[in-house]
Amino acid sequence: MKEVTLIEIKEEIHSENRKEAVIIRDKLSSSGTYMVNIMSSPGAGKTSLILKTIEVLKDEVGICVVEADLDSMVDAEKVAAAGVESLQMKTGGFCHVDAFMMRKSLDALDLERIDLLFLENVGNLICPAQADTGAHTNVVILSVPEGDDKPLKYPLIFRKCETLVVNKIDYLSVADFNMEALKQRARVLNPDINIIEVSCRTGEGIDIWVEWLRGKLRS
Repeated sequence: MKEVTLIEIKEEIHSENRKEAVIIRDKLSSSGTYMVNIMSSPGAGKTSLILKTIEVLKDEVGICVVEADLDSMVDAEKVAAAGVESLQMKTGGFCHVDAFMMRKSLDALDLERIDLLFLENVGNLICPAQADTGAHTNVVILSVPEGDDKPLKYPLIFRKCETLVVNKIDYLSVADFNMEALKQRARVLNPDINIIEVSCRTGEGIDIWVEWLRGKLRS
C-alpha cells in the first residue's frame, strides 16, 4: 500500500490570511485609522448601530463604512445618505470577509482621512468568526428577539469578540429573554468580553457604546 499524502488546505489558507491581517493592521495603525469589524445574524442591527454611531460622531472624527453583502447595495446607500463615505464590497456568494478581500477595499480608500473604519461583515454567526479581517477589534451584535441561547449554539464568535452588543433591549418586556443567562454564557466562553446593552430604536445605551468607541480611538 502506498502512503497517503495529507495536505492541510484549510490551515494553510488561515495561516496566509493571518499574515495578511497583520499587514493590514499595521497599515491602518500607521495611518491613524481604527477598524471595527461588526458581525451578527441578519437583522440583528449592524447597520442601525452604525447609523446611530454616525449621528453622534460624524462631526468629531472621519468615519467610513465598508459594507459587505452577497449582492445588494442597500446598506451602503443608507450610510451614504447619513453623510459619511461608504464602500460596497460585493462578496459574490462568500459568507464572510477575509483579510485579502479587505485589502482590496482599503486600496480604494484614503486612509489618511479616516479615523474610524467600520466593516459591516456578512450577516451570519458562523463564517465571519473564522477569518481575521485585519480589524483592531471585533464586535458581535445579538438582538433580544434572537434569544439568549446563541452563545451555546455559536460559541466561536463569542470567543473571538472583544465586545458583545445586545440590541433591541426595548423588546425585553415582551420577550422570553434572560439577560443574566446570556451574560453568564458569554463569559464562560470569553471571561473578558465587554457587554453593552442598547436599543437602536429608542437610543438607550448608545451613549455607552459611543464612549467605548471614543476610548478606543484615544488609546
